[in-house]
Amino acid sequence: MRLRSLTLACCSLTALALPVCAAAPHAAAATHHHSSAAKSAQAPAAEAQPEPDDMIVAVVNSIPLTKRDVDNRGKLFALSTGLPVSDDLMARLRPQIIRQMIDEKLRTQEILSRHINIAPEQIAAAIGNIEKRNGMPEGTLRNHLAKDGVSLTTLIDQLRVQIGWIQVLRQELGPRSRVSAGDIAQRQAALKREEGRTEYEISEIFVKVDDPRHAEEELAFTNTVIDELHKGAPFPIVAAQFSQSQTALDGGSMGWVQEDELDPSVVDIVRRMPVGIGAVSNPITVPGGFLIVTLNGKRVVGKEMGHMVDVRQVFVGFDTPLDPQHVTPQQEAALQKAMHIAQTTHSCTEMEAANKGEGEKRPSNPGELPLERLNPQMQSVLAELPIGQVSRPMVSREGIDLLMVCSKTEKNFSNRSPSEIADQLMNERVEQAARQLDSDLHRRAMIDLHVKLKGA
Repeated sequence: MRLRSLTLACCSLTALALPVCAAAPHAAAATHHHSSAAKSAQAPAAEAQPEPDDMIVAVVNSIPLTKRDVDNRGKLFALSTGLPVSDDLMARLRPQIIRQMIDEKLRTQEILSRHINIAPEQIAAAIGNIEKRNGMPEGTLRNHLAKDGVSLTTLIDQLRVQIGWIQVLRQELGPRSRVSAGDIAQRQAALKREEGRTEYEISEIFVKVDDPRHAEEELAFTNTVIDELHKGAPFPIVAAQFSQSQTALDGGSMGWVQEDELDPSVVDIVRRMPVGIGAVSNPITVPGGFLIVTLNGKRVVGKEMGHMVDVRQVFVGFDTPLDPQHVTPQQEAALQKAMHIAQTTHSCTEMEAANKGEGEKRPSNPGELPLERLNPQMQSVLAELPIGQVSRPMVSREGIDLLMVCSKTEKNFSNRSPSEIADQLMNERVEQAARQLDSDLHRRAMIDLHVKLKGA
């Protein structure tokens, strides 16, 4: 997590229904047990009544958490992962959703007690960031949620807690929320001494365990998450929804870390993991809970040669989303226009002018891009593209992209910039402060669970 900017990891949204299992009713009083049994022997059992949406699941410092709250968060999870969600899966996820929402209630109360206000503009910017990361036109996220029966309030509430919690941690850290030039220089010197050693780019999902003697339910939940990851659920989305580490706000990304910065049990796993093919670990027992990790990269400190490409883009948009079976006249005209631009454009300056002529719906200059860190499809397009030549048209549902490489330079990516070092130092401080404050909030809280959670 970075205190200077909020990065959310929500992605592909698809329509999914979300059944939620019912909580077990309270047992009848002992004095009525025998008469109830006799009646059940004489008549068919009455059909179970569905639980009301306003049924209270828990009370956190006098603030209720309802079944509707839990159901809506489950729907948001289903919508985010893009995977079918069964009754059985949601039954296994539900206890962890409740635990997570109890944590959020405590954090919300702390935010309010410190008189921290989250401006509507901050929420709007966070939603816009989600849309941008998913290539969605501005304003479409609300429609996606409404179509799938998820209240926009569910997402707004989660974003409000995340943004407010960052400000709480800023206050908690006080002067330590500023990384000095001396701090950066000290870490740079340490990295220099580490040249030749291996470091790893890791993402994590942390599942907190309150009582290590009774961790069966948390372990079962961790295995459920791993199953969903194996089925294709995006790691950053699951981390953003369920990880209880501060890295959840960055989709679980820990960035580049060395072995002495990791728990020994994690080091043993990542040494043997394949890089960048979506492999995920089994549950790893670490202090405070269980960890799931995936290995995004591996390099030797001081040496990781790659290429930076300076790119220009032209985007020719469609008026309506593309249906390959029913191409509209406007979409046919857009393709003809893109092909004409590709044939008549010969410089990056001309690319910028062409994109402005199309309304600059996407930036003409997306900035320098690290070639080897792009997705495989984009790598294959840019790696083989001669400088100053327009790429083939790349068609999506929203429109047609054309790219041109203006320059390509070699770079040693293992040299961390001062801002990257500052982010890592801040992440370490924030994580420590967050765990301590979460623990304090739980210790002082009055939490009344109306459903039974193992270990609770």
